[in-house]
Amino acid sequence: MTDLTRLPGPALDQWDWQFHGACRTKDTELFFHPEGERGPSRSGREAAAKAVCASCPVVLACREHALAVREPYGVWGGLSEQDRLQLIELATAV
Repeated sequence: MTDLTRLPGPALDQWDWQFHGACRTKDTELFFHPEGERGPSRSGREAAAKAVCASCPVVLACREHALAVREPYGVWGGLSEQDRLQLIELATAV
């Protein structure tokens, strides 16, 4: 579950970036894996989600959000769950 203590306050300007996301018109199933998804199915879905992120005008804001609140699920800011865990582990190891 997301740690809500890390979320910023409920100010519209802090969340405005979400209205500009390339993912806004896409099916959420592209970004969040179904239960039990593994192997080529998962890597293919994640690659397709990351391709959407690659053309997104707010990818950096999305990525910063996901890393700051440690989003536990899905592709955010062009990073999968595993990508984010690796970055967080690297940052805490330093």
